[in-house]
Amino acid sequence: MTTDSAPATRIETDSLGTREVPADVYWGIHTSRALENFPISQRPISVYPDLVIALALVKQAAARANVEIGVLDRTKAEAIERACVEIRGGALHDQFAVGVIQGGAGTSTNMNSNEVIANRALELLGHAKGDYAHLHPIDDVNRSQSTNDTYPTSVKIGMVLTLRRLLDELDLLATSFATKGAEFHDVLKVGRTQLQDAVPMTLGQEFVGFAHTLGEDVQRLRDVVPLLGEINLGATAIGTGITADPQYAEAVRRHLGELSGMDLVTAPDLIEATSDTGVFMTLSGALKRSAIKLSKICNDLRLLSSGPQAGLGEITLPPRQAGSSIMPGKVNPVIPEVVNQVAFSVAGADVTVTMAAEAGQLQLNAFEPVITHSVMQSLQWMTYACRTLRVNCVDGIEANRARLSQQVDTNVGSVTALTPYIGYAAAAAIAHTALTTNGSISALVVAAGLMSEEQVRKVLSPARLSGLEAITSAIPIIDVDDPAAAVARAANSVGARNPADETAG
Repeated sequence: MTTDSAPATRIETDSLGTREVPADVYWGIHTSRALENFPISQRPISVYPDLVIALALVKQAAARANVEIGVLDRTKAEAIERACVEIRGGALHDQFAVGVIQGGAGTSTNMNSNEVIANRALELLGHAKGDYAHLHPIDDVNRSQSTNDTYPTSVKIGMVLTLRRLLDELDLLATSFATKGAEFHDVLKVGRTQLQDAVPMTLGQEFVGFAHTLGEDVQRLRDVVPLLGEINLGATAIGTGITADPQYAEAVRRHLGELSGMDLVTAPDLIEATSDTGVFMTLSGALKRSAIKLSKICNDLRLLSSGPQAGLGEITLPPRQAGSSIMPGKVNPVIPEVVNQVAFSVAGADVTVTMAAEAGQLQLNAFEPVITHSVMQSLQWMTYACRTLRVNCVDGIEANRARLSQQVDTNVGSVTALTPYIGYAAAAAIAHTALTTNGSISALVVAAGLMSEEQVRKVLSPARLSGLEAITSAIPIIDVDDPAAAVARAANSVGARNPADETAG
């Protein structure tokens, strides 16, 4: 129920006509039309707070620049700036209501920003919302601007803000893997190639490898930040700078750099820069690379933890939730699984960005909204994925040391380390016997008289097997007349199981 002093709606007018707008909202007629036209994603641009903050930064910088070059009244500019500061602090984000997917190359987003800032500035000046005779969304808030330079610049600033959060999380995740690597530095395990047993390594080396591969992607993503710092403010509609004073581009760049703390440069060719979306493909591609590598790590974690009885069972992931509505006690690797799915989404988003960049025509790419949504969502989801993987999984991983030790002791891959000492023929005989009898490599070598127990212990130590301790001296090969016979006798002496005997029984 409303009263005469508090009308339910206000009347606003644009070039298409007049319509009613809810009296209490800060957006206006342009946003109203966009809400009606683009009920597509059901997700407002406010789902990306960094984009809203970036829009406020650009409008604040524009107000300062317009005062500096003498095209905007200082009182209006100060009200605009105060409104922008509030928005940067988190206020009125719910008023940025237009859908993330929209036609018009971002015009609806720009107008939503202009209207919210204008109406809040009007309040600060003591006027009613919609009383645009005192301060206008286009004539004042959008002065010296076009959607075609304001929107892509805001998008780039917003992406940098969100990318910084992702970089922080990737750094923390890499550190978490490195910490686990140090914890597992002495835990020998069987390495695998093509899912088959290979030579030994340490679990620590495996986890340090995860840390290093993530660190590489941190650097690749950091390399994109300077590219996002090239902006086209002052280009206005297509890059010719129409309606903007020649002094504006440099003034707004300087103010935006000061407000954002970013190193910004004005593109040398504003016409080219207004139509070019290459930097978004570069960022999206780097994101896809990082996501796919992270997904591969999650695949490894799921494999290494598979079981716990019938799988590899080398590590134990923290149990996060019951894994089945029918199988009691089942626990699934839900955290790596959700990160896998984020990676799939990022890869799909990269295809979208690529297609949208290719579809741009002549002096403008009309599809920057879907590029923006795709990249911003990938940045956000990757940030959240890295955080949950670190906190809810990696930090709590434990090594199943007894199982790993048993696997290494009976695994034929460790025979490779003995080859320089006992020769290939003897090593092959040991490998074959150990594989068929499930005998201990160390026991077979000692029993065959090929090496002493102390020598075997040294050669098969974690440091030697993992390559952490190099062999720097000449290695004389032990000469055995009939290695196969010696190994066969050794198998009998250590009581190794003979499959042929079991079959005969």
